[in-house]
Amino acid sequence: MNVLLDNFPEFRDGFIGTVSITAVSSVIALVLGVLIAGFRVSPVPPLRFFGTAWVTLMRNTPLTLLFLIFFFVVPEILFPGMSSFVLGSLALGFYTSSFVCEAVRSGINTVPLGQAEAARSIGMTFAQTLRIVVFPQATRIVIAPLSSIFIALTKNSAIAGAFSVAELFGWQKLMSDRGYDIVPVFLWVALGYLVVTFTISGLFRLLERRMEVAR
Repeated sequence: MNVLLDNFPEFRDGFIGTVSITAVSSVIALVLGVLIAGFRVSPVPPLRFFGTAWVTLMRNTPLTLLFLIFFFVVPEILFPGMSSFVLGSLALGFYTSSFVCEAVRSGINTVPLGQAEAARSIGMTFAQTLRIVVFPQATRIVIAPLSSIFIALTKNSAIAGAFSVAELFGWQKLMSDRGYDIVPVFLWVALGYLVVTFTISGLFRLLERRMEVAR
C-alpha cells in the first residue's frame, strides 16, 4: 500500500494520462473507422481502394512500429513540435481505426441489400442511405465487437508509456527506477487498467441494453 500512498500524485497523473489517451484515441478511431467503413462499401472505386489500403496497412503494421513512425518520422516531415500526447493518440487512433472499420463494415453487411436499394429508389444519395437507413441498424450489431476493440485499445495505450507519454505504464517504470518491489507496482497498475476497462465494458453494456429497447 505504501508504494501507492507515497507516490499517489504520480499514480494519479499516470491514471489520468491513460484515461485521456484512451478517450482521445477512441474518438479518433471511431470517427476514422466509420468513415473508412463507408469508403469500403462505397460505389466509387477510388474510395474503396483507399479504404482497403488503409485497413490492410494499419492492421498489418505492428503497433510499436507505428509509434516509432509517428514519434520519429512524422515530426521531422510534417508536424515539428507536436506533443508526445498528440502523437501517441494519433498512432493509437489510426491503428485501432482499422479494426473499428472492419467491425462497422461487418455490421453494414448484415443489413438487407433491399433496404439500401429501396432508399436509392426514392432518391436518397449513397451518404443519406448510409446515415439514415444502414448505420442505425448496423449500430446494434457492432456494439459488442466495438466494446472488445476499445478495451484492447486501453491495454495498447501502455506502449505510449515507452514514448514519454504520461500514463500508468510510465508510472510503473518510474517506480521501478526508484527501487520499489515490482510486484505491488504491477498490482496497482493492473488495478488501474481494470478500472478503465470495466468502465468501458459497463458503458457498452448500458448502450447495448438501450439499443435493444429501441429495436
